[in-house]
Amino acid sequence: MATTSNNAPPVQKPKRQRPANSEEKHSKLHESDEEMFAQLDSTVFKRFYYYATPYKKAMLVATLAVIGFTLANLSLPLLVKFGIDSAIGKGDFDLLTLIAVSIIGVAGFYWVTHFLQNVLITRVALTVLYDIRADMFLQLQRLALSFSDKTPIGALMARMFGDVGALQEMLESSIEIIGDILTLVGIIVILLVLDFQLAIVTLAIVPALFLIRIVWQPFARRAFLRMRRNSSVVGVYLDQNVSGIRVVQALNRQKENTGIMTGKVRTFFWSAVRASRLGGVLMPTVELMTGTALAIVLIVGGGRVLSESIEIGTMVAFLLYVQRFFEPIRTLTMHYALLQRAVASGHRIFELLDIPLEIADKPGAEPIGEVEGRIEFKNVTFGYDPERPILRNISFIAEPGQTIALVGPTGSGKTSITALAHRFYDVQDGSITIDEQDIRDVTQTSIGGVMGMVLQEPFLFSKSVLENVSYNTHNATREDVVAACKIIGAHDFVMQLENGYDTTLEQRGSNLSVGQRQLLSFARALVADPKILVLDEATANIDSYTERIIQDALKKLLAGRTALVIAHRLSTIRNSDQIIVVRDGEIVETGTHDQLVESTGLYSQLWQTNYTSFDDIADNADNITGIPATST
Repeated sequence: MATTSNNAPPVQKPKRQRPANSEEKHSKLHESDEEMFAQLDSTVFKRFYYYATPYKKAMLVATLAVIGFTLANLSLPLLVKFGIDSAIGKGDFDLLTLIAVSIIGVAGFYWVTHFLQNVLITRVALTVLYDIRADMFLQLQRLALSFSDKTPIGALMARMFGDVGALQEMLESSIEIIGDILTLVGIIVILLVLDFQLAIVTLAIVPALFLIRIVWQPFARRAFLRMRRNSSVVGVYLDQNVSGIRVVQALNRQKENTGIMTGKVRTFFWSAVRASRLGGVLMPTVELMTGTALAIVLIVGGGRVLSESIEIGTMVAFLLYVQRFFEPIRTLTMHYALLQRAVASGHRIFELLDIPLEIADKPGAEPIGEVEGRIEFKNVTFGYDPERPILRNISFIAEPGQTIALVGPTGSGKTSITALAHRFYDVQDGSITIDEQDIRDVTQTSIGGVMGMVLQEPFLFSKSVLENVSYNTHNATREDVVAACKIIGAHDFVMQLENGYDTTLEQRGSNLSVGQRQLLSFARALVADPKILVLDEATANIDSYTERIIQDALKKLLAGRTALVIAHRLSTIRNSDQIIVVRDGEIVETGTHDQLVESTGLYSQLWQTNYTSFDDIADNADNITGIPATST
């Protein structure tokens, strides 16, 4: 796949809290959520506020609507009390009519404010979630390949969709939570004003409810976190089996994998059941408290009405307020389970967003600009695990327009060399320069603009052939794409597809052969026209007939470009300007094909014995005179 630069400037994001080092953060991705939950209570909500800050006006209007909605809700029992005591009690029909009309007006105001708050908060919630998803996608695009190497795709998908979905539910209900709290405070104040003694007796049951809540909360917290973690485990295993379905069917692993999946789903099921039980245990408790409070009002308030200490309208208002008092408590109880899921999901989302960029542009880094294509490795040492370097003291120079071949047994470090050249990883020691500019001093996007890659496993998207070939070259025309395909030798089979260049390819281009997919990846590189080209065993999966077709095309593709070519087939590298033989992470031989054949080294033995690959020669080195198996 060829890569080119994106001319758009990188998105500048506010600085976020970051761990001491990336390894620590990567390890946290696999820790138990329970161990990290103690940090959530304040930090997660602060992060939500950061994302909601640009929408303060809409939130302010929604808050005003909540206040209006709450006032309307609290005023209805007072109007009923006033109607009973002042209108019905005194036989004033005109006043009763006025109060009835007022109740209808308040109910209409209640409807308008409730509708307004829901519309506004839903819009804000969806916009915030859009921003979060955009940041997550940007972060995933910018993270170093070392992160992708360690993190299952299923876990990332669970965070991108499942966790963000949990946030959506919470954000959309957040305004209701504010309204419920305001309603509770308002009812307590009104009850105390109406009749202090009856209010104290009625509200005496509330501390018992809070005590039950305090005992219940830690159990529910752990249950919801466990459910989210088990859900992620199911997603990871599902992704692995769907992605590897060909291997699963080829090895007849359906029954075994189904058994394993059933076990994981069963574990998730019971964790979800436990969370559901704990989430629902408070609801009947609140109903019990509601019934108890109503009974207290009837007994105590009814006795005081009979003794004429209070008016009957006051007792009716108390009954209505008690029902309204426990209604938001019931709602908050339901929201609490939602809140637990959302806070856990928020932690997982922000944990991903806070992973530091291992490969990041230096402050003030400038684009690399136009280059001639001179690449120099100076004493480069590198290891995916810093304690175990896989490349040691790699030094070579590729002059502009030269083709440099990297050969050696599998695992010798060839692909790592090309990955370092593109700065997918940073070197531990030494340096890599392009036209004498250290690639760590220039922007990453500009490196992609001058360097293209064609990989052993060609990746095609579920787009048309035209879009795939011009994927990273936005100004490429249809004529450019067709011309590139003709040069590469892909035009004929493309025209045999149902809609030619407008044919939509299936997932990963599965409706094409491996050779055809690789030819399109060559065409994509040709259209991008990079000054430096990396071919990572790009002809490994192409049959001999197809290889002959693209040999001439490769000559045209490499003309005028600096190329780093990894290949096992000697036909691909024989005419290279320089061949570098790598073994066990070190350069053991360099030279042209003729020079190396005349020597007594590893390359010469491969050529003279007609082995088909360096893996063969390495595996059989003991049987070849002068080349011990452990030689470097």
